[in-house]
Amino acid sequence: MTAHPDAKIFLVDDDTGVRDALAWLLRTRRLLSEGFDSAEAFLAEIDSWPREPQVPCCVLLDVRMPGMSGLALFEHLLTLPWQAAMPVIFLSGHADVPTAVDAVKRGAFDFCEKPFSDNALVDRVEQALAQSAQVLAQRQAQRSMQQRVDSLTERERAVMDLVVAGLPNKLVADQLNISVRTVEVHRSRVFDKMGVKSAVELANALRAS
Repeated sequence: MTAHPDAKIFLVDDDTGVRDALAWLLRTRRLLSEGFDSAEAFLAEIDSWPREPQVPCCVLLDVRMPGMSGLALFEHLLTLPWQAAMPVIFLSGHADVPTAVDAVKRGAFDFCEKPFSDNALVDRVEQALAQSAQVLAQRQAQRSMQQRVDSLTERERAVMDLVVAGLPNKLVADQLNISVRTVEVHRSRVFDKMGVKSAVELANALRAS
């Protein structure tokens, strides 16, 4: 599996040795990383972002840290509307495994018990980055579709709604009290603006978004 060239892994662990070892391990697989020595430092970083991540990313998060724990940070991340775009992999000591398992049930991507298998950990990181890339692509597609819908005039929107509902042009014309020719013109403009060639394609595009 090849990760996005600009993908980034955030290493959140108060142990400098662990962060350095993880950064070296990730470099051997040509993966970029950035370290944070506390949950608070990482929280300050993401709070400075204007919106969701711009590249695929994931977080390797220690369960136990001084100050805000990894678990408390995770609870905060769950409140972000784009959290699915930044999967979290917990790094847990043996005593923290039940806590990490519970976090996975609530939405964490996975957990790796210390000492972890290098290859297994990086494989999971790459899988998390693939999920992040997929979520970001879906969110971009949804934004693009919404922008297209917003570009429609009120009449074009009305025609689109009836076309998607399966009504033929004659019935659309009757419903809106306009001519069939006018419906055909609006329908053509809707298809052009929405980037589709048929009513079925239009309905599928709207459903996907």
